[in-house]
Amino acid sequence: MSDTDTTSRTLDTNWNPGSWRDVPFDAPFAYTDPSALQAARTRLAEFPPLVTSWEIERLKAQIAQAQRGERFILQGGDCAETLDECQPAPIANKLKILLQMSLVLIHGLRTPVTRVGRFAGQYAKPRSSPTESADHNGSVCELPSYFGDLVNRAPFTPEHRAPDPNLMVEGYKHASMTLNFIRSLLDGGFADLHHPEYWDLSFFHNADLSDARRAQYEMMSRTLADGLSFMENLGEQKVHESTRVDFYTSHEGLNLHYEEAQTRTVPRRTGYYDLTTHLPWIGQRNRQLDGPHIEFFKGIQNPIGVKIGPPINGDELISILDALNPTNEEGKIVLITRMGVSNVQANMPGLLARVKSEGRNVLWMSDPMHGNGIKTSSGIKTRNFNDILSELEQVVDAHHEAGTILGGVHFELTGEDVTECVGGAAGITEDDLTRNYATLCDPRLNYQQSLELAFLLAGAMSKR
Repeated sequence: MSDTDTTSRTLDTNWNPGSWRDVPFDAPFAYTDPSALQAARTRLAEFPPLVTSWEIERLKAQIAQAQRGERFILQGGDCAETLDECQPAPIANKLKILLQMSLVLIHGLRTPVTRVGRFAGQYAKPRSSPTESADHNGSVCELPSYFGDLVNRAPFTPEHRAPDPNLMVEGYKHASMTLNFIRSLLDGGFADLHHPEYWDLSFFHNADLSDARRAQYEMMSRTLADGLSFMENLGEQKVHESTRVDFYTSHEGLNLHYEEAQTRTVPRRTGYYDLTTHLPWIGQRNRQLDGPHIEFFKGIQNPIGVKIGPPINGDELISILDALNPTNEEGKIVLITRMGVSNVQANMPGLLARVKSEGRNVLWMSDPMHGNGIKTSSGIKTRNFNDILSELEQVVDAHHEAGTILGGVHFELTGEDVTECVGGAAGITEDDLTRNYATLCDPRLNYQQSLELAFLLAGAMSKR
């Protein structure tokens, strides 16, 4: 469907942006001041949209291309953004690594790549428990878990951990500043990253890297440095325009008060758009068929991501697709698999076969991060680079054997030199984790690990 298409879509006439509030559910967090909540929702509804419907429709068209194997989607960014990190350097560094990874994938896959950042709104984070216990003023007490800066704050005090609706307003403002900076960078030529001086490839020289792997990396990097002839592989822009790229945002739609307040109709289009982001997604913990998130997401025109992992079966997955995309619209659904390295072979083939046999239009995307969390002997949360890579390789093989298309990947990463995930050519060990462990929630790939993973993924998929 084109950006200007006004064809009527099948809509649920009983749905409205607030329908989800009529669905009974056990909320993981609760606002205790109804008047403050309503004031925040009203203020958010008065603000201009963060994104536009035509951008959303353009992304949907590109997702449809990726479903057909004509494009690839790279989605990545922070586990949970913080308001305090709304600063030029962290934003620019995350944008830089995503752009560089996309160039590696364009080169390896010989197909256009769409970049989608976990940016400008990834301020809410689901947790395994609504509360946690820790020391406060010399005694152990139980407080609400930290659900991200859109809900509460990280310091372990009753004041910080109390859900605060005003943080939704602050989240919107910081998302707006982040988007403005990203758009300014892209308009100013920040995407012109094919010059070698922009690339940190020092991990090529790690002593533990095999000769074959080092030779593979160096060969690809020499081709990347060829400049404009390489950039022509973008296939979607003229050479003299190659420094300007599209960029889209995404976040988990955990806090439905925030999403609802910015959901509205727009002139000359049918239906409601969630204008907080281009691609909102439903997390693994919140995709219950009778839950509020499915109820909210089924009524918006955005493309929708759904995290799926064990336990899920074919019947449940088809029921989710029936609820969210009853007309089987192309470009509408992104299924983000997060199986864990030990579960891919047992779970993926059956799901791929079932969706394929029913002719459902979906974009299959792999998230090899969230199923592979581990703890060190000292209790530090981490992820092993080799597990992440192994899940990716197994997913590539599963799609090849099923005759389906892996159209995208989803990573938690940062452009900073953090030490949160072990492994990779940079040689991060458990002993290194405390050197620069900065995340407030889940461990992220650092700059070198992210770029290395892009090289390895491009190599694995190009063989298919």
